[in-house]
Amino acid sequence: MSSGREPRYEHLVIDDAVIARDDPMAVIDPIWWIANFYDSYGDLEESLKGFSWPQRLVWAVMWHDSEVCNGGHLQFFDNSTGMIWPDALEGYEAIGRPDLAAVVREAVARFSEPPSRERIVRQEQVERDEPEFDDLDRRFYDGEGGLRDALIAFIKKQPEAFYFDGVVKKP
Repeated sequence: MSSGREPRYEHLVIDDAVIARDDPMAVIDPIWWIANFYDSYGDLEESLKGFSWPQRLVWAVMWHDSEVCNGGHLQFFDNSTGMIWPDALEGYEAIGRPDLAAVVREAVARFSEPPSRERIVRQEQVERDEPEFDDLDRRFYDGEGGLRDALIAFIKKQPEAFYFDGVVKKP
């Protein structure tokens, strides 16, 4: 049964004016709508092929932050977004937040093997290993201050890596 709503297509431009607003979410808005992490990792890679690596890193950091702040690392790894953990880890390092990268690294180390990029396998790993993340969640929350500023500084160091001019489909 259809909701009766048709998706709308929106032309988005990410340029110096958008970057100057100091809003990382506005800068990665296109990737937010285009990225497909609901299916396989291969589908995610295919959906992201038009984006720069810095765009992908900022997007991964923002998803990790969103998931952890909403339901902790258990939610992050259990949800489809968990496939981007290596990118989030690299992203925290790239933006100059090794403290938050260390939290991700320690969360990964609580699995008997690195979490899979494929959700079903990763969910089996969560069930098998029963990793406990409460202490890491608290460490992340305590260290999260300044994350937005670090993202903005990273974006402003290489604005051309974040430019976008295209159409995205929004629900």
